Order: sequence, then structure tokens, then C-alpha cells
Amino acid sequence: MGDDLNPAQLSTSEQLSGLRLRVRHLTHFAYEGNAWDSYNDVRLCPISDPLQRCEEFNLRVSPDVPINTYHDFFMNRVDHFELSAEHPTLEVESNAIVETRVDPRGPVCYDFPMDGLNDPTVDENYFDFLTESHYVTLEADIWREGIDLFPNGVQDIWKDTVRAALHVNRNFKYETSSTNVSTRISDVLRDRKGVCQDFAHLTLALCRSQGIPARYVSGYFFNADRKPGEIEASHAWIEVFLPHFGWKGIDPTHAREADTRYIKLAVGRDYADIRPINGTYRGKGTRRMTVEAEIRLVNPPPGAGV
Repeated sequence: MGDDLNPAQLSTSEQLSGLRLRVRHLTHFAYEGNAWDSYNDVRLCPISDPLQRCEEFNLRVSPDVPINTYHDFFMNRVDHFELSAEHPTLEVESNAIVETRVDPRGPVCYDFPMDGLNDPTVDENYFDFLTESHYVTLEADIWREGIDLFPNGVQDIWKDTVRAALHVNRNFKYETSSTNVSTRISDVLRDRKGVCQDFAHLTLALCRSQGIPARYVSGYFFNADRKPGEIEASHAWIEVFLPHFGWKGIDPTHAREADTRYIKLAVGRDYADIRPINGTYRGKGTRRMTVEAEIRLVNPPPGAGV
């Protein structure tokens, strides 16, 4: 674990420009028997911030029902709906057009020592992203992994976050269906495999165990090299707080910085805070869920194949 890892070892690509992307996300629930008294929160509307702008967003629920919108503790948009009548199925479809932008701050090109977090002129409330959360637990195995990775402690917030992300990318196997939404970090550490959600949670735990403020990000990754018929899905990565720079995204699954191919939906302490669809209902308790996601360029040039 003592490899000399640095930001130059992140995956690189040609200089990317801003993109206009269309996102369709369809979730279908089929219940054993009927469901009723269904209460649901949906976090599928892309964020608008300096790095992206949500131009259009539409949410369709079937059976048709009124939708109310509010913002949660982390200022994510939440669309809430309730279904009191019995229903055998539930379908939630979101459609959005998002413009992603090149980071105006440019690359991270200077140092960020840990004592910068104590600068009195830093006004970001990052403290919620330093502690344990539902999925990001800081048990002894995480502390040992962190100490092995940072034997001299954190020397630079950004460089050591990169070290943590690359460590997860290189030492843990990405394996589809190897885990589920209930998998805990202790299981990922033991089995040394997981999916993007697990890679994000583990990187968060390594960062927080060393005092680095880091948060979970849900969204999508646009893959221009997608093969015909290849499954598309939601994605997860992390952001770390850099004093006087702001939140900076890094993806341990792909070993790269977040760029214009990433669409952000919500941020939180971990997946539990920002499930795309989270709800309860009355019924037999058994349901089957299918999810379809599709990310496409808007008006791609002829022959682009995307």
C-alpha cells in the first residue's frame, strides 16, 4: 500500500468541452398483489450549479398523482408523491436535458495542507462530511486500511484523496452484481470487490478516517464509447472539499476526475441520504424492481454513433 500515487496517475483523455445531454431514467415496480398507502421521495432532477445547468426536467408517475417539490437538508431537490389507492404496479420516469460545463476554476495545481480547513475565512459547512454515516462506518478495519495507506498522516488534501481513490480502484475488483444497496463497508473490505456505490463509500471512509471532508454524489456518466446493447445505469462518485477552491469530484471506479461527462443529481453523506427513489408502502412486502437509464448527446453530429 505504500505505492507512490499522485494525481498524474489518474486516467486522462482529450480535453473535453461542455456537452448537452439528454437523460431518461425509468423505474418500474411490480408488487405481489396490490400496494397502497405509498409514500415516495424522488431525487432524479439534475442539479444546477457552476458545472452544469438543468435546462429541462419532467417527472411522470403512473398511476397519475400530484407531485410536490421541496429541498432536503443538503439542498437537493426532492419530488414527493403519495398513492393511497391500491395499485399493482408503479412507474416513475424522469426526462432531463442537461448542459455540462468545463470547470472554470481549472485544474487543481497547488497544495492543500490539512491546516487550511481551520482557516477562519473558510465558510463552507463541511462538518457533516467528516463523521460516520449509515453506509460509511469507521470501524477498526477502515482505520487500519487508512493508516497503512497514509503512514505519515495526510500531507495534502487533494493528493491524498487521489491516493485513496486510486488505492480503491487498484486493489478492489469491480464486479457487477457482487453487492447490493444494503452492502456495508466491512463486507467490501473482506471480499475486496464491489460496484461504484461501494467504491465511493470505501473512498469516503478512507478520507473521513483521516480527517478529509468528503461527500457522496449520485448521478450518471456519459460513455461515448458505449457498445450497442450495453446496459447503462446510475453512477456514484465522491467530492472532496478543498479550502478556497470548493468541492472537487473524483471517481474511484474510473480513476479519473469528474468532468463534463458526469451529470450530478444529488449529494449527501452516503447513498442512504440520496436514494434516487425512496419510499414505503403497505402490502405483502414483495416487489420486483426494474430500472432503465439512457444518456445521449443532444443533436450529436452526423456519424457520431452516440
